[in-house]
Amino acid sequence: MPRAGIFVCHCGINIAGTVEINRVLEALRNYRDIICAKDYKYMCSDPGQNMIRETIKDKGLDRVIVAACSPTLHEITFRKTVEAAGLNPYQCEIANIREHCSWVHNDKDRATTKAIEIIKIMLEKVRFDDPLLPIKVPLVKKALVIGGGVSGIQAALDIANSGHDVILVEEKASIGGHMAELSELLITREPAVPTLVPKIEALNKHPKIEVFTYSEVDELKGYIGNFEAKIRKKATFVDWDRCDGCGLCMEKCPAIASSKIQQMLGKKHAIYVPYAKMISNKPVIDKESCLHLKANECKICKEICPKEAIEFEQADSFIEIDVGCIVVATGYELYSIKKIREYGYGKYKDVIDALEFERLLAQSGPSNGKIRRPSDGKTPKEVVFIQCVGLMNPKKDVSYCSKVCCMYTAKQALLYKKAVPDGMAYIFYTNLMAGGKNFEEFINEAWKDNNVLYLRGKVSKINGEGEKLVVYGEDTIANKKIEIESDLVVLCPAMVPTHGAKELANKLKITCDEDGFYTEAHPKLKPLESLTAGFYLAGCGQAPKDVSEAIVQASGTAAKVSLLFSNKELAHDPIVAWVDDDLCAGCGLCVSACTYEAREINQVTKVAEVTEILCQGCGACITACPNGATQQKNFSKNQVLSIIDAVE
Repeated sequence: MPRAGIFVCHCGINIAGTVEINRVLEALRNYRDIICAKDYKYMCSDPGQNMIRETIKDKGLDRVIVAACSPTLHEITFRKTVEAAGLNPYQCEIANIREHCSWVHNDKDRATTKAIEIIKIMLEKVRFDDPLLPIKVPLVKKALVIGGGVSGIQAALDIANSGHDVILVEEKASIGGHMAELSELLITREPAVPTLVPKIEALNKHPKIEVFTYSEVDELKGYIGNFEAKIRKKATFVDWDRCDGCGLCMEKCPAIASSKIQQMLGKKHAIYVPYAKMISNKPVIDKESCLHLKANECKICKEICPKEAIEFEQADSFIEIDVGCIVVATGYELYSIKKIREYGYGKYKDVIDALEFERLLAQSGPSNGKIRRPSDGKTPKEVVFIQCVGLMNPKKDVSYCSKVCCMYTAKQALLYKKAVPDGMAYIFYTNLMAGGKNFEEFINEAWKDNNVLYLRGKVSKINGEGEKLVVYGEDTIANKKIEIESDLVVLCPAMVPTHGAKELANKLKITCDEDGFYTEAHPKLKPLESLTAGFYLAGCGQAPKDVSEAIVQASGTAAKVSLLFSNKELAHDPIVAWVDDDLCAGCGLCVSACTYEAREINQVTKVAEVTEILCQGCGACITACPNGATQQKNFSKNQVLSIIDAVE
């Protein structure tokens, strides 16, 4: 017969304030198979854990129920505690009487009765628990980083500096991300590109890092510690091994198109280097604007290239690699303000977004750092910044605060005032968010020291009148309507996930939240990890962030990866599905139900098999099985039926 012990935690007053602990103990002391029932104010503390270990040894317990908080918090803690006392850790169960009981009830009598029932349920479960052993698997100590922005670069460098190999994949032709498009950084006022270049140099020269630009993850299989990734290297139509970056092809190319790097404010040739004056000077050919690739009309670059590096016949190629984990750092893009018609974006050339204004400010931008109106090249004497464009509006696509807009708007206004001292900058805002070290002082510098006029209120519309843009808004503090004749309007929309974020999430089998950002395992306790084991998050793909916060998260993620790689092998939770061969009909319903690809039909025996290391114990296969052939370890039918009997 099982010899079970119950240990009830007060959790200060979190549990004891609603649940009568003495009554719980009295009701359970003489319940079947209970050898002892004890309580302590904080069971997760060292004295509480010592009590559990000593009682297991003194009473000869072979089952333990800890009635406390959510197993998400302390299940591992208590399982390690009982294991130290010689008990199998999978014969310890957590009865959640805090989140499921005390926190959701005010009636002490009913809460106490419910707590007793919850503990009885877990007693019935633990009675049938088998002593399980973790599933051991080998570990490939190589990381795949998806995304070559500043967070991806930082994560790759930190992982490599800890002694592990890294593969970095970036879909664009050059690394650097949006930071390479910025003018200066918040607070420090350092130029963005010169600050970024040393990190890129270190990345390119690091012996443990291999960078694949103009590439993407085409397919991913496997599980934590043992992933198989197929990388698609998109055709650049230039042999980078032969190319010496002389630039002759770009000088002679007759095809001109708008530059995405310059936020469509500047032009580029069909063959181009994405970020001039940075590390790589190897060009790519844009097949959308190349005259030869579109209509077979031109071969000038191929004819004049002294290294014969132009390869119009080049096709996509594939590389297969084995990695142990994946860091997802795919970054962000701005919410499409074309959807907000009242502001005239696309209708008026002098209505631009925040990234476009960054390019006007940047020395590598289309106007070499001189602020010019896109319509006529004149210096704008009055600039209106409009924050929260499309944000915090449930009727629009974006209902959240984008967090960093207030700060980068203040930065842009300060840079504008520096470039045009006699100019006037207006900022329309709804709420100011300045949550960071020296952030409030930075806002004050713009407002008090540089005469940037902050107007609390929203803009209703923008009309073009001659060379001017008339901004119609309101000042809710002065309680009056405002009309401002402006030379340039800068819209500050939300940061949203990159266009392919959801598609990538489906490919990787990780989840996104309702806004499309990658979902962390727990916002407080596991903010760097995805819900799917082996995937880690960094940068704005997880939520809007400024550069410093993105770097901090990337370094934290790298530490998690290094911790993973410190193991010789991995231990997988053994609470997984299994199949009774005698009952299995080989119908395959469980195979299609499994989202983790952990099941297949054996072609010889014609019965379902479980790849235990892939199984996440979700139970979908069990509900799909019509014969009851599929079961889950330590969640058997006997346990479920016994639990039902205990609470009837």
